[in-house]
Amino acid sequence: MANKRLPTDLEILNTIYEEYYEEYEKFDRGQSTRKIKVYVPLDIAKIAEKLGTEKDIVYGRLNYHLNKKYSYKKDDEKGSKVLFFAHTEMTDDPELEKDHIQFPYMASVLADLRQEHGKAWRAYRLAVASLIISLVSLSMTLAKTLTEIGSRSTTKADVIQRK
Repeated sequence: MANKRLPTDLEILNTIYEEYYEEYEKFDRGQSTRKIKVYVPLDIAKIAEKLGTEKDIVYGRLNYHLNKKYSYKKDDEKGSKVLFFAHTEMTDDPELEKDHIQFPYMASVLADLRQEHGKAWRAYRLAVASLIISLVSLSMTLAKTLTEIGSRSTTKADVIQRK
């Protein structure tokens, strides 16, 4: 059984951000072939390769997990839906012929994931530091106790000399 790496949401979105930020910016410079600024086309196979996993894993994570988690309906009269991830079958828009991600929204979600990851790492490092301090304190106390026990112990020769 092959043990392929399972990337986290943070790793997937980081990879997309790093790979496609320049493509997103091209729109403002007039160098893009896209007609819709916010939806950036993705090459799922390329993303999967960079992450060391299979493309259906990345597609499934984007389509079935992240899209469900982050897509929402607007409060306008149409009840428009904002898709986090768009696939050809999900939209009537002919401009969205491939897999696309709503890039500015994805960047916002990524910023939140990075912040949460940072908080978790700080908590982890604090816990490790606390453990190290506790172990040092315990070893110092144990060493002191053993030293005191050693200095209090008397041998038979000491007892005979005292008599």
